[in-house]
Amino acid sequence: MCGIVAVIGSREAAPLLLQGLQRLEYRGYDSAGIATVETSGGSLTCKRAQGKLVNLLNLVNDQGAPGQLGIGHTRWATHGKPEVRNAHPHRDSSGRVAVVQNGIIENHSSLRKELESQGVVFVSDTDTEVIPHLISRELNFLKSEGRACSSSLLLEAVRKVSFELQGAFALAVIWEDTPEALVVAKRQTPLLIGFGEGEFLCASDTPALAGFTRTILPMEDDEVALLTPLGIELYDRLGKRQQRSPSLLKGQEDVANKNNFRHFMLKEIYEQSETARLWTDRYLPLGLPDEAPIALPFEDSFYEGIERIQILACGTSRHAAMVGAHLLEQFAGIPTTVFYASEFRYAPPPLTANTLTIGVTQSGETADTLAALSMEAKRREAYGKIAFDSRQLGITNRLESSITRQVPNILDIGAGIEVGVAATKTFLGQLLAFYGLTISFASRRNHCSLKEVSKLINELRTVPSQLITLIKKHDEIAESLAQYFVEVQNVIFLGRGINYPIALEGALKLKEISYIHAEGYPAGEMKHGPIALLERRVPVVSIATPGVVFDKVLSNAQEAKARDSQLIGVAPEGRASEIFDALMPIPEVSEWISPLLAVVPLQLLSYHIAANRGLDIDQPRNLAKSVTVE
Repeated sequence: MCGIVAVIGSREAAPLLLQGLQRLEYRGYDSAGIATVETSGGSLTCKRAQGKLVNLLNLVNDQGAPGQLGIGHTRWATHGKPEVRNAHPHRDSSGRVAVVQNGIIENHSSLRKELESQGVVFVSDTDTEVIPHLISRELNFLKSEGRACSSSLLLEAVRKVSFELQGAFALAVIWEDTPEALVVAKRQTPLLIGFGEGEFLCASDTPALAGFTRTILPMEDDEVALLTPLGIELYDRLGKRQQRSPSLLKGQEDVANKNNFRHFMLKEIYEQSETARLWTDRYLPLGLPDEAPIALPFEDSFYEGIERIQILACGTSRHAAMVGAHLLEQFAGIPTTVFYASEFRYAPPPLTANTLTIGVTQSGETADTLAALSMEAKRREAYGKIAFDSRQLGITNRLESSITRQVPNILDIGAGIEVGVAATKTFLGQLLAFYGLTISFASRRNHCSLKEVSKLINELRTVPSQLITLIKKHDEIAESLAQYFVEVQNVIFLGRGINYPIALEGALKLKEISYIHAEGYPAGEMKHGPIALLERRVPVVSIATPGVVFDKVLSNAQEAKARDSQLIGVAPEGRASEIFDALMPIPEVSEWISPLLAVVPLQLLSYHIAANRGLDIDQPRNLAKSVTVE
């Protein structure tokens, strides 16, 4: 979850570190810190601050942090409360070794006890603090053998300590005695090296490299790298020197401009029309043949023999996957199951033959999803039968992420960088990815006619223009409606069929940014328990779009209204919409594409409720954009 940055070169490190941390603050904002060393032989300077990055910026501006070598960290708290003493960087007892880390050290308790028995005094509650003490111990041991202080000594110490660490981590280490050396290491957590002119910048994610370089080298698991102003030495777990060419960043990574919007989230909601337009232009250009009506980047062999699909995802990505499963089953005729990635990796179902496994992660770094995909590939390989071979696809918004190096087939949703922690345009992009897969499978199977496929395609092409009008309209409606939620503490969202996942997503958005408890239910399940919660202080939001269960949804809505709940409808005007106390109207479209439109009012309602409460919408408490730990 946390974000780390490290730099070595000829320029002052602090401005580069702080700029990088600003671009990574979406990964955590409980505290922040930097440590720097002057290459001319100055002492190590460490500055840390509780809360958001602005507090660290003010501290560094007031007190300074000189040096051309440095490391930085923005924290999402796992071990230890969000206090200054738990902020990174962490140092050894001498204050000469400093470390920043993203990940979780699973054996930190036993390591801490071992170090305490040797006289080490800990000053934080974090798992990370064991690392600088271990490195210091190893450095002292190596020096006791007559070894001189050098960059290679630091490299060796970090390598040896990495073997003692259990869990996932990305870390950067500096040592006051070697101001010309930066050592970084990673295992199951992202870390990239950016190449400048006589300088290097390492970071957890590509936005931190924007404006610095477009030439990057993603590190592989269990690699350790020594960086000096003269170059890079990269080693694998066995200590073998690695030679690997860097790559170029794709796309635009500039994320700093809100374009006069109050919040990034609102800007990104408005950008959904452009996300949809770019997707349709890219994957549904005019003139494609009926037998291949969508331009996905896969050969025919990718689809051959697939009889089942299983989808692994977390959070918002899982809700997109649920819509995708409905489409793939009902429209394309492929049995599809959605799993929580965090549960799948520890309790997978029995293996099935000819199965495509899809991992959905907007960041491409979601730890549970990556681990579940890896586990599934290994158990299929071990099974040893061709029909059970691993066939995997990743759906992501980040082509430079870990999933693109782990999974052989990638579908890029192309939504652009999303800064707001609560996903909006990336959710739409994930939905569109599943529409694309559905069309591609449907055109190769006989579950529906080519006429039905063509109709769905034509409807999808209208979505960008519909979103432009819809977003503007509901920005005003939601702002007006938000005032009725001032005293509300609980909200129920209802949907059926393809829009049940949209009800779940609406509830999640409200929870994430407004801190109001909300739950999504299949509308028909209300009478099986949740109806006991209903009273006038519990609003019900009902998604009622024309389709096979339209009348049933209205009936379920009536049940809620009969219990004095305020009833808010997401439905077309004029289709029994008079039953709603408030209406958030959407166009009357086919049930198939209704999720793409129904989600917009829910996003904007959540946004305006949170804004009305004066909350930090882009950085809601306790959350982070990229979940890189279990």
